[in-house]
Amino acid sequence: MKEAEIKVTDKRIFTPEGDLKEEYRYLEEQPPGAAPPSEAPAPAEEADPRQASPPGEPQRPRPGEAGVGAHPEAPPLEIPGSPPGLGAPTLFDLIAALAEPASVYLGDIPLPGGQAGEDLEMARLHIELLAVLRQKTLGNLTVQEAAVLDDVIYRLRMRYVQKRG
Repeated sequence: MKEAEIKVTDKRIFTPEGDLKEEYRYLEEQPPGAAPPSEAPAPAEEADPRQASPPGEPQRPRPGEAGVGAHPEAPPLEIPGSPPGLGAPTLFDLIAALAEPASVYLGDIPLPGGQAGEDLEMARLHIELLAVLRQKTLGNLTVQEAAVLDDVIYRLRMRYVQKRG
């Protein structure tokens, strides 16, 4: 009987030292949210048959289009109290917002006053929220967004395992 060959591929974008791997160097040269050079945006006029809803189902808005109850001429969402000129929140902001509490609960970020806020169960909850985000956005992220989300989840899980022992 012939043994099956197993191939292991490291898909992390960072080296163990925390630097970007060579194949991801283009990420440093682009503003956040820009498409990688290998991904040319498709012309807006072409309809993607995979995106079409089956007959009888209502059309669902695609990312970047007006959502339910939104009007195409409506101004972009403004967040009260945010400094002008920051732009609209991105997926990277959402990832950071979900990852920061996990780091606090892992004890990696000290709380104001210097006390430790280590709570491994809460850290696990926030890590799993990021995993839910990855599952629910599967196939809808750019290569850059998916790579960052995967790397953040991987790093937090490894840190959790280190703390858990």
